[in-house]
Amino acid sequence: MSEKSDFKWGPATGVGSMPGGDAREAAKTVTGSFENAEQGTPFLAELPARGPGADMIGRTAGLLVDVYARVEPSGWRVGDRPGRDTKRARSWLGEDLDALEEFTQGYEGPLKVQVVGPWTLAAALELRNGEAALSDPGACRDLAGSLAEGLREHLADVRRRVPGAQVVLQLDEPSLISVLRGQVKTASTYRTHRAVDRQVVESGLRDVLAVHTGGPVVVHSCAPDVPFALLRRSGADAISFDFSLLTERDDDTIGEAVEAGTKLFAGVVPGVDSPLSDPAGSVMGVRTLWRRLGLNPGSLAESVVVTPSCGLAGASPAYARAALAHCARAARSLADNPE
Repeated sequence: MSEKSDFKWGPATGVGSMPGGDAREAAKTVTGSFENAEQGTPFLAELPARGPGADMIGRTAGLLVDVYARVEPSGWRVGDRPGRDTKRARSWLGEDLDALEEFTQGYEGPLKVQVVGPWTLAAALELRNGEAALSDPGACRDLAGSLAEGLREHLADVRRRVPGAQVVLQLDEPSLISVLRGQVKTASTYRTHRAVDRQVVESGLRDVLAVHTGGPVVVHSCAPDVPFALLRRSGADAISFDFSLLTERDDDTIGEAVEAGTKLFAGVVPGVDSPLSDPAGSVMGVRTLWRRLGLNPGSLAESVVVTPSCGLAGASPAYARAALAHCARAARSLADNPE
């Protein structure tokens, strides 16, 4: 725990996805935007525009151990053996890692990698009968165990490739709220799967997050009503969210999180092409939140990492570059003028 509490977080970062299909160009943009820890945290870019296997579900499915998936018209489905879809996913991930390794020669500092969390994966990955793995508690446990094992190997690979990196693990859980509320539709779309008990959800997240021993972990959700308290209990050191979706109902849990030392990855920069305000304007809402909660303005820079509101896959390459640079400048504004 002391290693995590002493961790030097970068003041800004991206969520994960980037536009286009050129791994080297994406790695160059990400590492160029955050060349050192003072500017921000570079990350392993995801390029879903390349197609199935580069999408968030297929990419993570390619990491699973002894569980294989293939593309069906309805989505990703568990199969008996690794087919061309699994091989494609692994090939693209290898390409992305090669590019990251090339542009991080000699780099020392935080480096973030992202994978889909166990509950969003269970909501999206179909069993052989066409229903989501979420419909079968045993399948959910097996999927989480397979993910944990594959993630352990993936993180070791990243450390070998970038030996100076202090690896940050991010779990993407956009479907988490739907899982907790019983809003994930069945294959027929006429019904929804039963809500999963919060303690079961918490336990599943904890088991996967525990794979990253000695390093910090982030959980990202760009949905409304992020369950901050549940994620903290699961072991998240930081929570990443779309700042525009916060309401005053979240105030108490956010205040508790900050006081407990949880880092907030505040998504304040639009994820698609939009006019960018001045950097100070982008973080004005964060300053307002701090005043409303009665928190010490001097803690802002220590508590907040500035990010886009969600991934940048839907943006133009030029905007994606501008958005990451804007995050770094907005974070600097927050540090220089917390009030």
